[in-house]
Amino acid sequence: MYYERAIESTIRKIDETFPVLIVTGPRQVGKTTLLTRLAGEDRKIVSLDNPTIRAFAKSEPELFLQRYAPPVLIDEVQYAPELFDYIKIYADREKRCGDFWLTGSQTFHMMQHVTESLAGRAGIVQMLGLSNDEIRGSHFPPFRVDIPELTNRISQVPSMSLSEVFTRIFKGSMPRLYENENVDQAQYYESYLDTYLSRDIRSHAQVADEMTFLNFMTVVAARTATNVNYDALAAEVGVSTTTVRHWLSILVSSGIVALIPPFSNNILKRVIKAPRMYFLDTGLCAHLTRWTSPETLEAGAMSGEFFETWVVSEIYKSYLNAGQRPPLYFYRDSNKKEIDVILYQDGVVTPIEIKKSASPKNAVRNFSVLRPLEVASDDDMPEDTFSGASRLKVQVGTGAVICMSPDLIPVDRKNWYVPVWLI
Repeated sequence: MYYERAIESTIRKIDETFPVLIVTGPRQVGKTTLLTRLAGEDRKIVSLDNPTIRAFAKSEPELFLQRYAPPVLIDEVQYAPELFDYIKIYADREKRCGDFWLTGSQTFHMMQHVTESLAGRAGIVQMLGLSNDEIRGSHFPPFRVDIPELTNRISQVPSMSLSEVFTRIFKGSMPRLYENENVDQAQYYESYLDTYLSRDIRSHAQVADEMTFLNFMTVVAARTATNVNYDALAAEVGVSTTTVRHWLSILVSSGIVALIPPFSNNILKRVIKAPRMYFLDTGLCAHLTRWTSPETLEAGAMSGEFFETWVVSEIYKSYLNAGQRPPLYFYRDSNKKEIDVILYQDGVVTPIEIKKSASPKNAVRNFSVLRPLEVASDDDMPEDTFSGASRLKVQVGTGAVICMSPDLIPVDRKNWYVPVWLI
C-alpha cells in the first residue's frame, strides 16, 4: 500500500524552477519510492547503493553522466561526490529545469559538496517519515492556530482516542511499518539502527566507536523533549563535551533529531539559551528507550515527553512538507516559566502548550510572559536579537493548548483547547 505524500507538490514546484532537485532525509522514509512514482517514462533511475555503479560514478563521473544522461534520478548520490562538479557543468550548460533528481540519507557528507558546487542551482527539500495526516489520507496546510481553519478540519478527519494516539506514537512514522502490517516492529528498528550505524556512522571519521554512538543515541532518546545539556550528556555517555556537540549535530543532519531554538528577544528577560531536542520518529525513540507496547508507553514515566515529542514532530513535518523552514521556538526563563512551542510568523508570536490531559488546568498561565512584546515600542527593540526581526513590533496571537480535548473549546477569550488529532 502506498501513502500519498504531502511533499509531492513542493517537489513538483522545485522541479519546475531548478535544474537540480535534492531530497534529503533519514533512511527508509520513502524518498526513492516517492521520486520513482513521480518520475516520467524518460527519466533514468540509478542507485549508487550498487557497488559496481558506485565505482563507475567515482572513477568516471563524466562518462557516468553520459551513460545516465538527464533527466535522471540518482539515488544515494553522497557515495560519489565526484559527480557534483560535473552536474554543475551540465546544469550551467543546458540551463534546463528538472534535469537532475538527487537523493541522499547521509546529509552531513553530501551538503558540503552541494554548497560548494550547486549553490543557486539546486532546490533542497528535507523529507521525514509519514505524518499523521498522510497516514489517514488527508492533506492540510502547515499547522497554525487558525480557529476557522481548525474548525474546518474537524469535519474532515476522524477523532482519535488516547489509545489510538499512543498506538501511533509507539509505531512511529516509517512507511514500511504501515505498508506491511506483518513487519515485526522491534526487528525493523533493530535492522534500521544496524544499517544506520554500519552505512552512515561508520564512514564518519569522527565516530570511532559505533557502540558508544549507539549508547549516545539511547541517552538522547531518553532525554527527548528536554533542553540540551551538553555536559550532562557527555558525563552519561563517557565522552567529551566537544564530541557530544559533534555527535548531536550528526543526528540533526541525519534527520533523526530536531533542535528547537529558544525564542529570544531582549524585551523578555532571563531567557534560557540552550536549544530543546526532539526525536523526529517516536517509534525509533521508543525502541531505543525499551518500551515494548503502546500500553506500557502510555502508562509509563515518559508518556508526557513522548506525547509532546509526537506533537512537535507533526507540526515540524507540516512545514517541511510545504517546503518551509519550521518557524518553531520554545520559551523557558530562569524562573522556570516555560512555553512548550512558539510559532513565529509574519510578526505574530503564537504560544502553544502540549498536555496529555483532556482538559488541563492552568495550562495557559505562562503565556503572560509574552505580554511585554505587545506593549514594547519599536524603539525599545534592540538591533541584534531574534532572527533579524527584533526591531519590528511583535503581536501575540491566539494561543493553543494541544491536548486530548474532544473538541475545539475556548479556554478564555484568546486561547483554545485544540484536539491533538487536528494537528
